[in-house]
Amino acid sequence: MSTVNTEPTTVPGFECPPCLGPVTSARKRRTLIGYLCFCVLGCVPYLIGASAAWQAAGFGLLFPGAGFISAGGWALLLFPLTLLLFGVCLIAWFGSGMIIAPTFLWLGTAILAGALTGDAITAYGPASAVALVLISAYLIRRRNAKRSSADLALFAVRQQYLPSMIEKVRADAAPRLPQSERELSLADLGGVRYMLDRALQPVEEFNGFDKIDQFQTSALRYQINLLGYGLALSQCNLTPNFHGYVSQAQRNLVDKYLQKKVWDYWIYETAWGHFNFTNFDPAGRDNVMLTGWLGLQANLYMSNTGDRRYASEGGLPFRLNRSTTYQHSVHTLAKSVHDNFQSSPFGLYACEPNWIYPICNFYGMTSLVIHDRLHGTDYVQPTLPSWLRKLDAEFTDQKGSVIGLRSDLTGMEVPFPTGEIAFATMTNSFAADRAERMWAIARAEVGSLLTDGLKKESRLPLPGAGIDTGNYRRGHVGSYAGIIQTAHEFGDEEFARVVQDTLDEYGALEEQGGVYRFAKGSNQANASAAYARFWRRGDYHNAITNGPPATAFTGPLLTGASYPEVLVAAATSRGDDLRLVLYPGTSQLRQELKVERLKPGRRYQVKGGGEQQITAEADGTATFTVNLSGRTEVLIQPEA
Repeated sequence: MSTVNTEPTTVPGFECPPCLGPVTSARKRRTLIGYLCFCVLGCVPYLIGASAAWQAAGFGLLFPGAGFISAGGWALLLFPLTLLLFGVCLIAWFGSGMIIAPTFLWLGTAILAGALTGDAITAYGPASAVALVLISAYLIRRRNAKRSSADLALFAVRQQYLPSMIEKVRADAAPRLPQSERELSLADLGGVRYMLDRALQPVEEFNGFDKIDQFQTSALRYQINLLGYGLALSQCNLTPNFHGYVSQAQRNLVDKYLQKKVWDYWIYETAWGHFNFTNFDPAGRDNVMLTGWLGLQANLYMSNTGDRRYASEGGLPFRLNRSTTYQHSVHTLAKSVHDNFQSSPFGLYACEPNWIYPICNFYGMTSLVIHDRLHGTDYVQPTLPSWLRKLDAEFTDQKGSVIGLRSDLTGMEVPFPTGEIAFATMTNSFAADRAERMWAIARAEVGSLLTDGLKKESRLPLPGAGIDTGNYRRGHVGSYAGIIQTAHEFGDEEFARVVQDTLDEYGALEEQGGVYRFAKGSNQANASAAYARFWRRGDYHNAITNGPPATAFTGPLLTGASYPEVLVAAATSRGDDLRLVLYPGTSQLRQELKVERLKPGRRYQVKGGGEQQITAEADGTATFTVNLSGRTEVLIQPEA
């Protein structure tokens, strides 16, 4: 007689709902104790019978603007105004680390209330101040209880479906295609051209970029980063033996990032967040949104090309003024990320002063992975285990998801749009099992929105109006792009196809002169969508942990091709040959190409684009012309 195991199957790392971590708990206790001390201090003038002015000022410490209720008269009108301004100050604190804004407003209105109070406070002033505190506490407690209950219920549901869902995503994953079988389609090239058009313009120009603010998600730096990541992924996985304009575009983007108007947000943030008015070095304390993101971008370029310019001392100079330049390189950026990880009690550390965004820290950890591979450092291995433990303890909610934002100062969590989709791809470069679990959750919960399974006519309608983080307008273009990227990274090509078809319809896809863009998306969203289109299984993992094949550094290399006249859809080598897939980008079909790393003096056969023979110069280069007609495959190989 056989027995059936009725014990629920669990997934490692997902056995029980997360509890509040010790550092977060301590910060919240500290915040609560500090606030209670303020309340006691605020009540002292009333209890000891101090003057009315002191009493009103004291009640102003209990709640923003409460002192105006005690002052009475026309000062009552200042109470709702204070609440409005306090909300604005909280946004300023949240958006740029400006901790002085809510602090000064709260204390300043308390002082002002005292100054406006006559000989006596209102009879209802003390009770009103206490009531505001108690009502706020009740509402916060009720909200937290409802959220906790909902999160725990969802965690239980996830425990039930996760084992089978992980098996499903493994079964649905398409194999990673050999590089020799991959090339950019015309639609893919339309997206690549979108990125190139912005990257190849003069460094000081930002045509096609959204210019709104430099503190939050629409900032120029993120647009630059995403364009750089996209071009690097295409080069690594599809055109490793082509440098030319695709490498120049990536260098241009790094140069754009080094312009003061891109990084000088830190001058203000460190001043009003750290009260630091002398040292504005962007790679010092905090600021993982620069060190992590730019470190990854520069290392991807170097990984693809072998060019080590950003590893040299001063290779990344941040010029403040004529007398001050902060000389950095990928090494100093990586050290800053590592040192901040080590010194932060939370493990993860802040972007804006006092605000910890886990998503930026994932970029930071990924930047260390590729830095270790390229430069032989050992930052990740001793750091990652503790980092992951603290991620689980301090930044994971009760449904098992990584939270979007936590205050370093108070320990409080603030709603910020994230989800498993946002983290899974990056996690795949340093914690593959965890990344697979994240993708399984995302696939189950996002996939439940499919209209008709994975049939050809299926679509994936996302709920609500959405938000485009690149321009703060309503829209889902960036969200769809993120889903497509992650689906491709984990090999779910059918799901990616359905979401791509949905995006093409929803986003109002436009094609102008061979360049693809979504009219409903910001520049940032369009950059993400551009490289989502050509992404395939393991492309991100490969770019970070492996890089291009060895032949990208030893085989023949296409270096000379005009843009946009020559569009390079594939460029690979088996060792001594060079396979190219080219498309014409304009009506000029006869184009000149330059190839390097040939054997000096050796004769090569050129097949495709016009049969011909070429002989390598003494420096291993050769220049020749080809005739482009639609998709043109060119094979350059040594004569026998």
